[in-house]
Amino acid sequence: MKYYENILDTIGHTPLVRLNRIFGDSKGLCLAKVEAFNPGGSVKDRIGVNMINAAEREGHLKPGGTIIECTSGNTGFGLALVAAVRGYRAIFTMPDKVAPEKSRLLKAIGAEVRLCPTAVEPDDPRSYYSVARKLHAEIENSYYPNQYHNPWNPDAHVHSTGPEIWEDTAGRITHFVAGMGTGGTISGIGKVLKGHNPEVRVIGSDPVGSLYAEYARTGELTEAHTYLVEGIGEDFLPTTIDFSVIDEVIQIGDRESFAWARRLAREEGMLSGSSAGNAVGAAAEVAKRLGPDDVMVVLIPDTGERYLSKVYDDDWLRRHQLIDSPMSMTAGEILAEGSSRRGLLQVGPGATIAEAVAVMRENDISQLPVLDGDRMVGSVREREVIEALLKGDSATDRKVEEIMREPFPELPESATADEILACLDGPSAAVLIGHGDHRRIITKYDLIHSVRGKARS
Repeated sequence: MKYYENILDTIGHTPLVRLNRIFGDSKGLCLAKVEAFNPGGSVKDRIGVNMINAAEREGHLKPGGTIIECTSGNTGFGLALVAAVRGYRAIFTMPDKVAPEKSRLLKAIGAEVRLCPTAVEPDDPRSYYSVARKLHAEIENSYYPNQYHNPWNPDAHVHSTGPEIWEDTAGRITHFVAGMGTGGTISGIGKVLKGHNPEVRVIGSDPVGSLYAEYARTGELTEAHTYLVEGIGEDFLPTTIDFSVIDEVIQIGDRESFAWARRLAREEGMLSGSSAGNAVGAAAEVAKRLGPDDVMVVLIPDTGERYLSKVYDDDWLRRHQLIDSPMSMTAGEILAEGSSRRGLLQVGPGATIAEAVAVMRENDISQLPVLDGDRMVGSVREREVIEALLKGDSATDRKVEEIMREPFPELPESATADEILACLDGPSAAVLIGHGDHRRIITKYDLIHSVRGKARS
C-alpha cells in the first residue's frame, strides 16, 4: 500500500507547468511553479510546517500550546494545518482588506481569526502585527512564529522549493520570478539557484505602493501606501528578505495584477490570486527579453478559490476601478455607437402632428424634441401621437405645441451613463446632449445598446 502518514507529508514537490498562451510570443521556455498543489493551496504550507518543526525542536512550542501569527491568510492556513494535525490551538490576526474566503477557510479548519485595520502603521497598536504580539504576550504557552523575522521561513525554500526547481529544470533555469511578501520565498529559492549557478537572474515582483522596489533601487526606505493586491509587498523591511540574491525588482500596479490573474485562469486554466497576477505581470516583462536557450520559472503562490469575491467578481473590480465599468462610458462615447451617429431629428412647435408622425415613422423613432430656433421648448412622445391618431385626421392637423410635453433633460457630452440613466429613470424617454448645431439625442435603446456592447468587450 502507498499512503502518507498525515496531510503534512504531502507538502511540496509541486509541478512545473508550461505557460503556452499568455507568453506565446516569448523566445524562451516559460514555466509556472504551481504551489496550489500543496494541501493548503499555497506555497506557505512549506514555511508553516518548517517553522513549527523548528519551534518544537527548540522548545518554544509545547503540547497543548497556541500558535499565534499575523497573516494575510496563506501562512495562517499552513500553520492551521499543522495545528489541526498536532493538536494546537491557533489564533490569527489578519488585515481587513483580505478576501473573506480566507478568514472563513481558517475558521473552517478550527482556527480563530481577529481582523485588524489595514490602513495603519505597522507599530500602531491596532495593526495586525501589533495585535499578534499582544496576544502572544497575554496567552501562556503560546508561540508567535513571526514569519517576517523567522529564519526558518526562507530555510523552508532552501531545503524544498529551491532544490525542486533546480532539479525539475535539470539545472537549465536562467530566470526566476516571484512576488515578495516576507521575502522568504524569493530569498530561499534565490540562494539555492545562485548557489548552483550565479548567472541565474532572480527577479522580484512588487505591488505599486510597496517600498521594496524603491529600496532595491536606492537602498533607502520610503513611505508606502495602500494597494489592493494581497499577500505581497510591505511597508517595512523584514529580516527574512535577502536583497543580495535579488537582481531586479519590477513593480506592477493593482489593475495589471488583477488582469494578469484573470488571464492566467482564462488562458492557462490556472486559478490563482492577485499576488500571482503581480508575479505574472513582472514575468511578462522578463519574457520579452528571453532568448531561445533561456528557461524562466514564475512562482504561482496559491489557488484562486480564496479570491472569488474579489479577483473574479466583476462588480467588486468595477467598484474599485480595476476594470472599466460600462456605466462609466460618457455621452460622447455612447453617441459614437449605432443609431446615435445620425443628426438630431426635431420638429418646431408650429409643425402639425401629422408632420411629426411622418418624421417618426420615417426614422422608426418614438419621440422627438421640439425646438423653437435654438431653444428646446418641449417634446413629442409616442403616447400623445397615438391619442391624436385615434381621434382621426382632423386631430393630426393640430399644432405640436398643443400636445407637446416637457423638454428632454440636457446634459454635456462628458456626462456618464450613470447620469444619463438617472434622467431616463424618470418621466423622460430621452436626453439631449451638447449645444447648438451639435446637439444629439440619447434614448434608452441607445444606452442599452452601447453599455451591453461595452460589457461584452
